[in-house]
Amino acid sequence: MLDNLPENIKLFVQKDNNIEVWEEGILKCRISLTPAIKANSYYFGHPEWGKNYFDACHRDDKFVELWQAVIKRWDGKIVVDIGCGPGNVYASLKEHCGEPSLLIGVDVSLGALKMAQEIGYTPILADAQHLPFRTEFADIVMLNACLHHCDDMANVLAEAARLVRPGGLLITDHDPQQTAYQFRGLGLLLWQMRLPLYRLMKRGGHSTPNEQYWSIATEVHHKPGDGVTDQMYQQVLEHLGFKVELHPHNHQVGAAVLQGNYGYSYWRCRIAQLLSGINPMSHQAALSLMCIARRKR
Repeated sequence: MLDNLPENIKLFVQKDNNIEVWEEGILKCRISLTPAIKANSYYFGHPEWGKNYFDACHRDDKFVELWQAVIKRWDGKIVVDIGCGPGNVYASLKEHCGEPSLLIGVDVSLGALKMAQEIGYTPILADAQHLPFRTEFADIVMLNACLHHCDDMANVLAEAARLVRPGGLLITDHDPQQTAYQFRGLGLLLWQMRLPLYRLMKRGGHSTPNEQYWSIATEVHHKPGDGVTDQMYQQVLEHLGFKVELHPHNHQVGAAVLQGNYGYSYWRCRIAQLLSGINPMSHQAALSLMCIARRKR
């Protein structure tokens, strides 16, 4: 099978019994279809829902400002985007960060990978917990809004870290910070009431009961009392030789996140936090936790 691969991919793929076929310009690996993987494959590969996600999510100026401040330029670099979906990160940054020498997109959704392929990704259909790549080949590995969609977040983080070369960069963002979602009592009730309201408003990802069901099913760790923690990042990455920076932040803050400005959450979140005994002005209440980790040389 490896003999049939393009040279730019063959250099970085290791012999793996999970590799099944190379077709349609996509390396397809065997995947165990857990409920989470089924949901992500179906939702992000849906022709309408996938396009809506591509058009609406992680495309705003503040997202670009923050990620450009972290990456700066990726000209001539090998970049791996794990959980790439239809390609939002590259679509948002390609005019600002240059052209990678190789841009690999990994996802469990064949439909999403075909969309990503159209804008320049080299697509790999694979489970992020079992990546078919050799160790330490990538300059930048990024997981944006990915970890909380995976069954085992720590396992996925460790597998992503395995790919980063000495001196290289691992970036994760837009995963819910666990401490921000410790809702209880009236706060939990208010949080749960948002779903029928979103559906009534036909908000993106919630325009129909069917779309809302599958959208929620993809977000395995985006629920009250769940999410990423400082401890997970430190425990997984530090012993692998990474220097770890963690930046809790709310959305629409931009590069000021890197100077410790975590901004304000949405009003509905602030109310739910207040009712749950969480100080909405604290860094623990920031909705997302960004990780910027560089592998020591």
